[in-house]
Amino acid sequence: MGSISTLHETLRHQCAGVQGRWISMPGKTRNSMRQSISALPPMSMGLHTLTRSYCDYTERLCGQGRSWSLWWSALACLWFCPVTLHLAHLNLKPTGCPAVHMRDLSTGRFRQLFPPCSLCGRTVGFPWELMEICTSLTSCSTTLLLITAVMLASPTRMSSSRRCLWLLKWLQLEQWLRLPPPGCLPQARPAPCWSCKEKNCSWSVSLQESPHITWTKNGGDLVVTSRMKVKNFNKMIQIPKASFGDAGEYVCTATNKISYIQHTITVMVKAAPFWLEKPTNLILAPEENGRLVCRSDGVPRPTISWFINGEPIESAAPQPNRQVSGDTLSFRSVAAGNTAVYQCNASNEYGYLLANAFLNVLHAAPRILGPKNELIKVIEGSHTFIDCRYFGSPVPDLRWSKYGQGNLEGNRFKTHNNGTLEIKRIRIEDQGTYLCVVSNIAGRDENQVRIEVKEPTLIVTRPQSMKVIRGSDVRFECGVKADVTTPVTTTWMKDKKPVSLGWRISLDESNLVITNVNRADEGNYTCVIKSELDQKSASARLMVMDRPDPPTNLELSDPYERTVRLSWVPGGSNHNPVTEYLVQYDDDDWLPGKWRNLSTYPGNLNSVILHLSPFTYYQFRVIAVNEMGLSRPSRPSMRFQSSGAPPDVVPRNVKGVGTWRNNMEISWEPLTYREWNGPHLKYLVWWRRRDSREEWKNATTKWLKYYIYDADTFTPYDIKVQAVNDFGLGPESPIVTGYSGEDRPITAPLNLRVSDIESTQVTVHWDPVTRNSIMGEFKEYKVYYWRDSSQLRWLRVNRAMKSKAFPDNSPEPSGVLTELIPYSNYKMYLVVANNRYEGPPSNYIHFSTPEGVPSVPTSFRIQQRHLDSIYVDWDLPAEPNGIITGYSLKYQTVNATRGEELRVEEFPPNVTSFSVRRYDRYTRYRFSVAAQTRVGIGEWHTEESPHYTTETYAQDQVDITTQGWFIGIMCAVALIVLILLIVCFIKRSRGGKYPVREKKDISLEPVDDKDQEGSFDYRSLERIARVTTLPYPRREEERGLQRGQPSIEAMLKRSDSDDSLVDYGEGGEISFNEDGSFIGQYTGTRRDVRELDFSGGLELHSPLNTIYSLA
Repeated sequence: MGSISTLHETLRHQCAGVQGRWISMPGKTRNSMRQSISALPPMSMGLHTLTRSYCDYTERLCGQGRSWSLWWSALACLWFCPVTLHLAHLNLKPTGCPAVHMRDLSTGRFRQLFPPCSLCGRTVGFPWELMEICTSLTSCSTTLLLITAVMLASPTRMSSSRRCLWLLKWLQLEQWLRLPPPGCLPQARPAPCWSCKEKNCSWSVSLQESPHITWTKNGGDLVVTSRMKVKNFNKMIQIPKASFGDAGEYVCTATNKISYIQHTITVMVKAAPFWLEKPTNLILAPEENGRLVCRSDGVPRPTISWFINGEPIESAAPQPNRQVSGDTLSFRSVAAGNTAVYQCNASNEYGYLLANAFLNVLHAAPRILGPKNELIKVIEGSHTFIDCRYFGSPVPDLRWSKYGQGNLEGNRFKTHNNGTLEIKRIRIEDQGTYLCVVSNIAGRDENQVRIEVKEPTLIVTRPQSMKVIRGSDVRFECGVKADVTTPVTTTWMKDKKPVSLGWRISLDESNLVITNVNRADEGNYTCVIKSELDQKSASARLMVMDRPDPPTNLELSDPYERTVRLSWVPGGSNHNPVTEYLVQYDDDDWLPGKWRNLSTYPGNLNSVILHLSPFTYYQFRVIAVNEMGLSRPSRPSMRFQSSGAPPDVVPRNVKGVGTWRNNMEISWEPLTYREWNGPHLKYLVWWRRRDSREEWKNATTKWLKYYIYDADTFTPYDIKVQAVNDFGLGPESPIVTGYSGEDRPITAPLNLRVSDIESTQVTVHWDPVTRNSIMGEFKEYKVYYWRDSSQLRWLRVNRAMKSKAFPDNSPEPSGVLTELIPYSNYKMYLVVANNRYEGPPSNYIHFSTPEGVPSVPTSFRIQQRHLDSIYVDWDLPAEPNGIITGYSLKYQTVNATRGEELRVEEFPPNVTSFSVRRYDRYTRYRFSVAAQTRVGIGEWHTEESPHYTTETYAQDQVDITTQGWFIGIMCAVALIVLILLIVCFIKRSRGGKYPVREKKDISLEPVDDKDQEGSFDYRSLERIARVTTLPYPRREEERGLQRGQPSIEAMLKRSDSDDSLVDYGEGGEISFNEDGSFIGQYTGTRRDVRELDFSGGLELHSPLNTIYSLA
């Protein structure tokens, strides 16, 4: 089988799973262990020889003092040799080891006793008693080897891994094996099992359960206080800052199933000195007695030493009235010589204390310290203290009185040693002036204190805790009762912080008002009433009910084909319990954000199972609902895709319709994308002839239509469709019947005729066609008719064709044709139709409708041609429907104040107007007119007259020239004419320029310097235009025009030039020079504009007068 070194490499992986790791060891030790294992003989030899050779090898190494290497070699045998062995004989006799022999176990007996041990004389059984052997062996490695060999030699067969577990169990060192440092064996806790010693190192192995440790103190159970700390599995008790109470005898007891052990620890607490009573300063009068006390303690008890002015009292000058008694220094009948500083020293071996006290012997008159004539305000029922601090030597006598009478002592009054007067539960009647008098042999002093007792401040109406709805108003009441002479202030606190007042939070006297409450207003509100003497408060809690907070931490788990579990953490309910949760989902991959409701669940759940559609991407969110409303949606969950499945929806609205005479189109409504349940959706189409024995035919398509060709005309087929995807086939649709294509009918209906002819309807009859000649499914018979003419030759008609369908397929079909026009000539024919085509027409027939009642008269008008009458007229009806025989007119006053009855007027057919006289201008009439034929009166037309008045009539007669629109038009025309005239005059004036300067040596006006060629001065036009035009009446303007006309003609005759500007002259004759230039403007005598005669033709020369003339 090979050597152990080879077996080491082969089997190390089997035991590695038991221990979980290799034992860490130094490299030198590991090499020594490998050399020891390699030196072992091969495994092929007998077990007896193997064990004897191994013991010899062990003995040789023990003699060389290599116990550490042998320990590792024995451990290697334990770790790497988990094989099944049968022990035949084992006889180990190492040098210095006890003689241990095991007899042959071939008999099968498991528990055999060993021979007595040569060291301790015990006989043990195998293998459990072996673990309890208490012996001293020369080598620890020998003992370990013995245990290893016995375990490996167990006669029971077990797996290698299980054998390793047994070995580890027996050889554990405080639960697991811990390796010692090189050169020394492991050191462990004491245990009542077995031990071996070599040199000065000890190795104790605990093979039993861990001991139970308990503590006692002074014979009783130890009470572990909060100051104590128990550490190291109850093996250590730590007491920080020990006190005298921690002293005593502590007993530690360790117990297991075999035995117990105790250890006693005595704790003594030492302490440096500390004060119990410290000496204080003394002020004494002559002949008084006094003492200084210096009391301290410590462990050991401190010693007390006294000093005077820093010197030991023993070395100071003796004084007969001074006596030291331990920690007390007494004085009798003191004198001025006793004045000094006295020191007290308390010390032990751990420290010391030192205190100073001043003794002052003084003779002084009493004096009251503090303010005089003080005013004190107190609250009724309180404890009142009136101070009267004083000083004097000897100590003065103190007396309190009210108003200087009597002595206040007893009952509710108490005088303290420091002079303070205490008044318990003071009352209103205690108000007044109190006198404090101090006196001794040296003198007297007094002080007055005035007491005012006020009523206590009370909160009579306390604020009440409330739970309100967000957005409502809240009012916290805080009614106060206080003394009328004591002002109080009200302060409101929220959660111990002052309330910030604003537009929403305000004070109404001492009440707090909060409008439009929100979540931030929630908290504890305290009303604080404070005066100069006391302070009272009352609190209440405001809880704001609001919509719940959104759930958080959405998680998806347990996914299945059509379900998934959704869990969430509920948000705050805001003082209103959540009634339900609304789960929404978004399954749109292209346009996310379209949330739809999935389901609602009770408010006590936070984990639900959601039922989903297969092969769909989902995202969920949860909304909490309470009585206040819906919370904000939670954050969406992670996107989740459900697994696919075959379709579970059948295609809807399956039908087969022929689109041509030899085919059939099979169509259906598609499945929505959410109904696919998987990728690559297709449709499986099935068909066969109805009432035939042929097999079903099928085809797969991804479209929504499928065509069957080479079919007979209008043949029935059974059709069904099912959806299919990559996960399988869906359910089949119900079988429906479809028909192939239809053809045009080949036969026309026969014997078309009419009966029961009336003015507006007629009954149509015909003979039916055969079923086979329709070439498809019968749909209807259709009548085509039109109005050919009217029996009134002068009336034009509309010849548009109309149709009406009759789905009657009875043996004697008929139908009623309605909405005909009376007194008309009609034509018609009939066809039969299937779903696609109409057949050939039947025979054409003619018929005429009789007279009927006419339609309403047209163009009915109501006019007021005179102030006292109303005129009405009308025209012929649009459809006379016969020969008009006359008209009927009914009229009656609208207000009917005069109680007039309805009047009826009859007119011949040639009379179409009527006038009626009004009683006054406020009378209104209601007119109704109708035409009539020989058949009867037609439809009435009713209309009321407008509200005519005299003013309205007079306004209608106003001349058009006074209308605003007419005046506006005329003004626009006048303005246009004025502009045209000005343009013409300017162009005429610029027709020629004359060299005046060459002819005349006359200085020009300054304005002429701008024109070097001597052109005309146009400023004269501006002066003429500025002349005021008198507003003559129209007739006077006409007369003035007539008077001015001869002067114009005369002026034109005297001027041969076409471009003369006589029209712009100043009224007199103007001379021209020999070349025809107009020089009078420069050399003639100027006249003032005021000298002009405006009664003549001057207004004609003004462009403004021209506008008046045109107007």
